[in-house]
Amino acid sequence: MPRRATKIVATLGPASSDPALLEQMIRAGVNVVRLNFSHGKAQDHIDRAALVRKAAKRVGREVAIMADLQGPKIRVGVFADGKVLLAPAQKFVLDASRTEPGDQDGVGLDYKELPRDVKPGDLLLLNDGLIVLTVDVVRGEQVHTTVKLGGELSNNKGINKQGGGLTAPALTAKDMEDIKTAMSFQADYLAVSFPKNSTDMEMARQLANVAAAPYQHKPGLIAKIERAEAIPRLEEILKASDGIMVARGDLAVEVGNAVVPALQKRMIRMAREMDKLVITATQMMESMISNPVPTRAEVSDVANAVLDGTDAVMLSAETAAGKYPLETVQEMAKICAEAEKAEYAELEADFSGKTFGRIDQSIAMGALFTAHHLGAKAIVAMTDSGSTALWMSRHRIHVPIYALTPKVATQRKMALYRNVRPLLMDTSVDRDTALAEAEGHLKSRNIVQRGDVYAITCGEPMGAPGGTNMLKICQVS
Repeated sequence: MPRRATKIVATLGPASSDPALLEQMIRAGVNVVRLNFSHGKAQDHIDRAALVRKAAKRVGREVAIMADLQGPKIRVGVFADGKVLLAPAQKFVLDASRTEPGDQDGVGLDYKELPRDVKPGDLLLLNDGLIVLTVDVVRGEQVHTTVKLGGELSNNKGINKQGGGLTAPALTAKDMEDIKTAMSFQADYLAVSFPKNSTDMEMARQLANVAAAPYQHKPGLIAKIERAEAIPRLEEILKASDGIMVARGDLAVEVGNAVVPALQKRMIRMAREMDKLVITATQMMESMISNPVPTRAEVSDVANAVLDGTDAVMLSAETAAGKYPLETVQEMAKICAEAEKAEYAELEADFSGKTFGRIDQSIAMGALFTAHHLGAKAIVAMTDSGSTALWMSRHRIHVPIYALTPKVATQRKMALYRNVRPLLMDTSVDRDTALAEAEGHLKSRNIVQRGDVYAITCGEPMGAPGGTNMLKICQVS
C-alpha cells in the first residue's frame, strides 16, 4: 500500500458490516469509521462500534470512530402511494397540521415550524434540490406553493430553503440521547449536523463531556457545515470545534452548486490556519455505489480536495450501501497517494511573519523546519494529548510524522490527522530509554535504516502533558 498522508473516512452500513470485509477495508486504508445516527437504533450503533474495535485489533491498527448525529428532521411526511409525480406549474400544499398520508395535492410535514420560517416568494428545494417549489402564500399551518421544477417526490424527502433561514435547532432530543449512546462506547469524534453558530457547538460539547465523564473520555467535535447561515460564522464555529466537515450536499442546496468548490477551498484553508481538522464529504465516489470504477470527474474531485489540504476524504453511501465498498476504499487510497506526489511543500511561506507564544508550538515548528531542510526520513513526536502532532500536521511537508503516545484515546483521535501515523508507546520511562524505544519503533517498521536522519520532539520531565520542550536530531547508527 503506498504511503499516504490524507486519511479516509468510511461510513459503516449494511454493505460493510461483515467482519472479514471490514478488516479488508481497514487494511486497504480506512482510518476513521463513521456511524450514521440517521439510521438504526442505539443497540445497532453499540454493536457496530464493537465490530470496528475488534476488526481494528485483528488488523493491528487503531482507527477512530466518528458518531454522526442526525440533527433536525426537516422533511416532508409520507404519501399514500409512497410517492407522487409533481408537474411544473402545479399547485402543492405543505401542511404542518396534516395527519393523513399525502397525495397529488399536498403532504404533511415532519418539520412543523416550516409555516413560520417561510414567506411568499421563497424557494423551497426538496430531495437535494431535484424539486423546487415557490411559496405563494402561508395560511395558518399550510404553505401553499407552485411547482417550479417538477419530478418524483417520495416519503420523508428533505426540505431546504434557498439562502437558508430555517430555525430548526442543531440538537434535537434524539441527538441528546444519541450523544449518550456514542459516549457509552467512547466515540472518538462527534459530528454535529446543521450547526448555525458557535453556541450550537458549545452546547454539543457540554452534553458530550457530561455523557463521557464516567468513562474519563473527551471526544473531538466536528461541525458539519451545511447551512447558509454557518458560512459568515465559520470562524466562530471553528473556534468552538475541533474540526469541520465540508458537507457539500445540503450546503450546495442552500447556497447553490456553483458556490461550493470555492467555499470548500476557503474552509479547508481557514481550518488549517486555525489548527483545526477538516473532512471533505458528499458524493466523492458516488458512481461507485453501483460501478466498480469511479468517473474521471470523481477522481479529480478527490485529488483536488487532497491538493487543497484536507485532512480526510469521506465515503457515505459508497461504503454503507454500495456494491463495491472495498474497491471504493482501494481506489480512493490510490488517488490520494498520487495527488500527494504533486504537492508542493511551502514551509518558509508558512512560517514567515508568524510568532509562536508557546514553547511546545515553537518546538513543533522547529522540528518541521529542520526535518525539511535536512531531508530527514521521519519526524517523531512524543505526545500525551496529540497537540504537538496536530500543529505539525497543519503544514505541508513530505516527511512522515510518527506520533508516539501512551494513551489509546489519543492514538485513535490522531488517526484523523493528515500525515500523522499514531503509535502506542509508554512515554513515561526515563528520557534515554524512551528515545531508544522510539528509534526501535522506526527501525522495526523499516522507516529508517543506518545513516538516516530523523527528528524527535519530547518533553522533560517525560510524560508531563503540554510539556514538549525538546527537539533532538538523530542519525541511525
